Amino acid sequence: MTDWRVLLTRPAEESAALAAALSEAGILSSSLPLLDIEPLPVTPEQQAIFGDLGRYCAVIVVSKPAARLAVQQLDQAWPQLSWFSVGAATAQVLADHGLCVHYPQTGDDSEALLQLPALREAIARPGARVLILRGEGGRELLAERLREQGASVDYLELYRRFLPTYDTGVLTRRIQLERLNGLVVSSGQGFLHLQALAGPDWPQVAQLPLFVPSPRVAEMARAAGAEKVVDCRGASAAALLVALRSHAVPTL
Repeated sequence: MTDWRVLLTRPAEESAALAAALSEAGILSSSLPLLDIEPLPVTPEQQAIFGDLGRYCAVIVVSKPAARLAVQQLDQAWPQLSWFSVGAATAQVLADHGLCVHYPQTGDDSEALLQLPALREAIARPGARVLILRGEGGRELLAERLREQGASVDYLELYRRFLPTYDTGVLTRRIQLERLNGLVVSSGQGFLHLQALAGPDWPQVAQLPLFVPSPRVAEMARAAGAEKVVDCRGASAAALLVALRSHAVPTL
């Protein structure tokens, strides 16, 4: 058992799975979901894109919600496309649907994906077109870098993320009552929701160690005043465990 007591902020189902993994490692956690997922209405444009995926040399799926919604609409005629995901958990959702998915073995972020040889090979083809399946907004870096390398990039947004409704002060009360000494966010949007929920208490909350999944989110957090940001280089339970074990528990 370690002395870490961390706040998990992922959607409820994902937080429960992460909490179980941490518990097995002797780490206490508390869940306060800061992201809810709402599927966007299926449009004729969306149906047309899923019906003609063959025009793309690569389809990149950036999250588990995007993967789950995609496989619901996926035509069985397209399993042989070059599929890519940002992390192993998203890849597993697609693999369970019979798809062969490439993903980086180290780092669950856009930077790691861009270094993947299979993706580089796919976009090296003349007239390469890439489709990114995602929620509303996010991961602009991925498209920017792909375009710099000559690929044409389209987005298909499948869901929106929103902050659940909580009473004022719930975040700081939870931290104080449960003596939490660390915070975990899994995305840039999750960090923004953490800061929004903290409100005027943000300077106090910002003193706690904050575990984030990528350099991009780490930069966001530091710019917002977070005092101790730990880049886990991935959003998986394994990446978080390595980071927790590598950093000393603060004295509160």
